[in-house]
This record gives sequence, C-alpha cells and structure tokens, in this order.
Amino acid sequence: MKITRRKFIYNTAALTTASMVEMGLNHLALAKEKDWSTADTIFNQVKLPYDYRALEPYIDALTMQIHYEKHHAAYVKAIHEAMIAEDIAYATEREVLANISKFSIKARNNAGGAWNHNFFWESMTPKKEDLPIRLLSVLNGSFDTFDNFKKLFIRAATDRFGSGWVWLVEDKGKVKISATPNQDNPLMDVVEIKGNPLLGLDVWEHAYYLKYQNRRSEYIHHWWNLINWPKVDERLG
Repeated sequence: MKITRRKFIYNTAALTTASMVEMGLNHLALAKEKDWSTADTIFNQVKLPYDYRALEPYIDALTMQIHYEKHHAAYVKAIHEAMIAEDIAYATEREVLANISKFSIKARNNAGGAWNHNFFWESMTPKKEDLPIRLLSVLNGSFDTFDNFKKLFIRAATDRFGSGWVWLVEDKGKVKISATPNQDNPLMDVVEIKGNPLLGLDVWEHAYYLKYQNRRSEYIHHWWNLINWPKVDERLG
C-alpha cells in the first residue's frame, strides 16, 4: 500500500497529538499526586502555624524548611501511596494507627511520619507560654514536680539510641514518658506504652543536625523554649 507524503504528515501529526494528550494526562496525574498533602482526606500535611524563621535561634529556618517541605512531605506522599496499594480504608488517622500491625512497614513508617510531624509542628510556638494549672497538677501527680518531669523527659530523649521520638503519654488518668523507634507513636498497636500523646519530640538527626551537628543534648535542652503548653493541656482527656 502506497503512503502519500500528505498521508504520512497527517499520520505523524495524529500520533504526535495523541502523545501530547497522553503526556498531558500523565502530567495531570502527577500533579494530582503532588496535591495529596492538601487533599480532603486523612494524613494531610498541616499548614505550619508560624514562619520558618519563627523558632530561631533554637531551630533554624533552613532546618525547618527542609524538615517540612522535604521530609514531612515525603511521608505524606508515601502513606497515600501505601493506602492505595494496600486498600487501607479506615476513616480516621487514629484508626489506621491503631491497626497498623495489619499493614506493611511502608505504611507503618509513613503513617507515623505524617502524623508525628503534624503533631510536632503544633506542639511548638515562638511565643513564651506559661504552663496551665491543670497540666501542672497532672505532671506533679505523676512525677512529683515539673522539674523532675523535665529531667526524666530530657534523659529519655538523650538516651534514645538512633532515630525516634520521645513522648508524654496520657493513659488511664496518668501521664508517662515513652520513647519509640523510627516513626512509631503511642497510638499504634505495635508499641509497648500506648495512650493519648500529649507532647512529642523528634530526635531524628534531620530535626537538628544542620544547626547542632552531633550535639543532640543541646537541641533537646533548647527545644524546651518552644513548647506550646496550652496545646499540650488542650490534648488532655
């Protein structure tokens, strides 16, 4: 069959157009993926309640930007991928976390990473906040004094080997300190100390290394200047 020059040009144009349409659809699909963090679904990435520079001099702006835009955003994207791949259909984040042992390590690490970081951002404030009386009473009831609570929390954070988190956890009217590896948290059915998280500290190196290098203890002590105590009190049951 003879193909005329005009027919060849027509067929080439049609194929090019089809390819462009397909590329456009793929581009839209990729853009849709990138919008997962703001979609109307669970495990969204919350908007920071302050500017990247707001927590200086204790946490520098570049660390905040990388931590939020790269690390946290990656956890959010990955948990959405895992939810689709594993058909995770729970309606709330807490339900997913409470049943996390049923799913893959990818789901566990990234559900934790997405949830933990939202919790972490909201646990900090650039404003100096007083300790609410109710929260102080609860801490005194479990740790004798606030100073003793602070000492024990700092020790747990300093002693946490490798990457992980340190938590203040409410359970049956009492509060406890716990440490978890990787991105685990007290809402998960895989941890030893379960309960309602009130406060959490990220001791992964990416949370502090640009400013503090290997001086984790210095980062931990400085972080106490940023705690949003009214938010911690609000989380009490």
